[in-house]
Amino acid sequence: MRILVTGGAGFIGSHLAEELLQRGHEVWALDDLSTGRLENISSFEHNPRLRFLEGNVMDSTLVYELVSQCDRVFHLAAAVGVKYVLENPLRSLLTNIRGTEVVLEAAQKYRRKVILASSSEVYGKGVSVPFAEDDDRLMGPTHKLRWSYACGKAVDECLAQAYYQQYQLPVVIVRCFNTCGPRQSGAYGMVIPNMVQRALQGEPIQVYGDGQQSRCFSAVSDVVRAMLLLADSHEAEGQVFNAGSDEEVTVGDLARHIKRLCQSDSPIELVPYEQVYGESFEDMRRRVPDLRKIRRVVGFRPQVPLDRLLEITIRDHCERLGIHCPIEVPAA
Repeated sequence: MRILVTGGAGFIGSHLAEELLQRGHEVWALDDLSTGRLENISSFEHNPRLRFLEGNVMDSTLVYELVSQCDRVFHLAAAVGVKYVLENPLRSLLTNIRGTEVVLEAAQKYRRKVILASSSEVYGKGVSVPFAEDDDRLMGPTHKLRWSYACGKAVDECLAQAYYQQYQLPVVIVRCFNTCGPRQSGAYGMVIPNMVQRALQGEPIQVYGDGQQSRCFSAVSDVVRAMLLLADSHEAEGQVFNAGSDEEVTVGDLARHIKRLCQSDSPIELVPYEQVYGESFEDMRRRVPDLRKIRRVVGFRPQVPLDRLLEITIRDHCERLGIHCPIEVPAA
């Protein structure tokens, strides 16, 4: 099968592309390299079944041409990361909404199945934990652009659902929860890469807020596996699925885990949100997925526990920094 992966040089997209190649597929990876990196695909860039195309997902002529020649589309191209979204709110909204619109239009014309990567951000300030796919959502005010990413992703989901209901376009929506692992950059505010890098370099490990907010950090290998299971499921079409891990940890405890695994002397430093993101920043206290639906439909269960995920990530950072790894970690 020839498969188009938008955002194919991004963090999740590169792992998805690599797994698809390993399964014998031909992969066309589209990325404008705004947040993606050629380094992410360097380990398999010479695979003859990989075709990398530098381009923007909002380029309708290009996207139509690519979709017409592919059998399936994984749409992962997006502006990601709290820091990036806050610094580039308009670009983020246009990329995330218009880009999805272009992909769905092309997929409808050529009747291609689309797997749409969404985000746990769409749950906003919801307090009904764990979050189930059919839960009501609660967003902050529109003048607080911290919520623009969540709103943009919600619009993406609505567009996909409309194409499914009106045109029977086969679409599957995957809400990814705090996905982490090798190749992830901390440049756009990602929690684990930033903490690991600071711990390894002996710098203060920064915890934003009071550290009591909790998350479920998911291994990218688990999220990719979930996407592929859902892509092959006819029953999943027209539906939304949470994907990731339901192992909850506070951000403060996460920092302590990372410090221990890195054998670091770095102090843990609490940093007020407003010092990093400005006065208007808001955050949710807990973010935990209900995984019963994806388990029932495709049998997905996360396989990588948090400690193992941290070990894999630390080893990846050590290799990239060219420093000795403080822990013995078997190959991923």
